Amino acid sequence: MTSKLLPLALLALALALAACKAQVPAPAAAPTEPPAATAPPGEGAQAVVQQTAEQPQLQLPTVDGKTYSLADHRGQWVVVNFWATWCAPCLQEMPELSALHVMRGNVEVVGLAYEDIEVADMQAFLKEHPVAYPIAILDTYNPPKDFATPRGLPMTYLIAPDGKVAKQFLGPVNAQEIEQAIVAAGGKAA
Repeated sequence: MTSKLLPLALLALALALAACKAQVPAPAAAPTEPPAATAPPGEGAQAVVQQTAEQPQLQLPTVDGKTYSLADHRGQWVVVNFWATWCAPCLQEMPELSALHVMRGNVEVVGLAYEDIEVADMQAFLKEHPVAYPIAILDTYNPPKDFATPRGLPMTYLIAPDGKVAKQFLGPVNAQEIEQAIVAAGGKAA
């Protein structure tokens, strides 16, 4: 009797695992980065930018009514973080990015919300998940042309003081990884 139940139990387990696997989106993977990113919705809808400019330009309105310009931060390290409110890894890295922004005088962080969301909804979200750095909402159908279209979220760029891309991270990033990338690019440790 036990030998007849074992195949049924294995079949039930296989079906349960298959059902779980079908519901969990596969993470996007990069050859040199951890496969922990979440693909943005409607990714195929916009024109895809394949490569980030060597010295990207960025000027966007932020949800607090100001304008963020990457050029205004020359001379500092800038962390450009593509994220979304629905992205669990993005939410996990927000407090650490916020602390980095506050604690390091020569490191600035800017969050680029890569989703279709109204400003009022984003402001309400940020009351629940406050950060010290500016947040801008991107038009997913017309994202910044100087940055590659995110293959997954979060997608983070470290911009050197000269305005050039020093490192790109696909998946969640922490302050230690950013600090290591700054040192590897010739910057000073905290």
